[in-house]
Amino acid sequence: MARLETPVARLRLIGAGREASGGRLDPAQLSGYREMQVIAAAAAGLGIADPFFRVHDDIAGAETTIDGRRIANFASYDYLALNGDKRVVEATKAAIDRYGTTVSASRMLAGERAIHGELEAELASIYDAEDALCLVGGHSTNVSLIGMLLGSGDLIVHDALVHNSIIEGAKLSGARRVTFRHLDAEAADKALHDARPRCNKALLVIEGHYSMDGDVPDLAAFVAVARRHRVWLMVDEAHALGVLGRRGLGIAEHAGVDPGEVDIWMGTLSKALVSTGGYIAGSSAFIRYLKHALPGFVFSVGLPPGNAAAALAALRILRSEPDRVTRLNRNAALFARLLREAGLDISGSAGAAIVPLIIGDAIRAARLSQALLRRGINAPPIFYPAVRTARLRFFVTAGHSEAALRETARTVIEEERALG
Repeated sequence: MARLETPVARLRLIGAGREASGGRLDPAQLSGYREMQVIAAAAAGLGIADPFFRVHDDIAGAETTIDGRRIANFASYDYLALNGDKRVVEATKAAIDRYGTTVSASRMLAGERAIHGELEAELASIYDAEDALCLVGGHSTNVSLIGMLLGSGDLIVHDALVHNSIIEGAKLSGARRVTFRHLDAEAADKALHDARPRCNKALLVIEGHYSMDGDVPDLAAFVAVARRHRVWLMVDEAHALGVLGRRGLGIAEHAGVDPGEVDIWMGTLSKALVSTGGYIAGSSAFIRYLKHALPGFVFSVGLPPGNAAAALAALRILRSEPDRVTRLNRNAALFARLLREAGLDISGSAGAAIVPLIIGDAIRAARLSQALLRRGINAPPIFYPAVRTARLRFFVTAGHSEAALRETARTVIEEERALG
């Protein structure tokens, strides 16, 4: 947020944006810009500091340093506590020493690096899939894949609370888009019953572990729906890999479902795998097709060698140290239980890494986040349009101690009640 002296000064900036811009870019003409400025002015008037873009001074794991203070951190996707792990760091450095910091162009043109194939083979094995493909961004993976996979005359049916990347990909495709009530397989069945006969190709999209509510779908039920209506089933595993299942292998292991029943597996390298990028796993024919047709792969630089090496090292640690998954889920279940027993609303959280605290009101959520930061806890708020109801979202990791979780829960309960 802009650092202006008074709310009035902020509002004057909004008014200035209405003046003629002489054909040059005027941010005030962009959708949502004025609303953003009004919210900033209101927050300043209420004495609420900007809760976003907090600067960290070192590795952000279960703890972090902000403004020189060592505090408990619940804003990191580092579910398995591998960020900064010596083995991951050394693998990253070795890849950079061997290949450099970039592959410099698309893999199709610049050629392959062995590290890409090793990572993709390891990812494919998670899902008993024939092959996998890695891209440079998780968000762009969904946008590019869904955007090119379907078109006019096709159908996309998805959970009402799927990630923005899925929605943007659906919009880009030009296909008809139908949503169904969150987690409701029967609603998805009805939506497909009504819309499927009038469309050509059809895609049903769900997530394995929903990032805003921390809940999980009945995968078997959605597999049955997909088969009944002859549609492709796609599952976004961004927050499920490394979290769900006894070994952290995702929603299929958690649900006891053959991963081969899912047509398209998608996930990210930036959560449990402490890197960056996205991946797709499926049949060898499908992946071979994507290598020649997927815009986000063909027309984009390949995943940097260091990022591939970091993800591969983290994935191998996940496979060899399943106790990290056990510790993560024990921690998350404890934290969720402590908040729920205190009467706080944590939505439908499964107690597996993601524990939201539903507040409802954006101002109240920002105030609570600010109060917690003063007491040494980093848990930023989330508002509309990211969610319909404002909340604080706690990412619990394998690195949090039981003592830290109990103290955090006690503090959260105190501060939430103090708000009135």
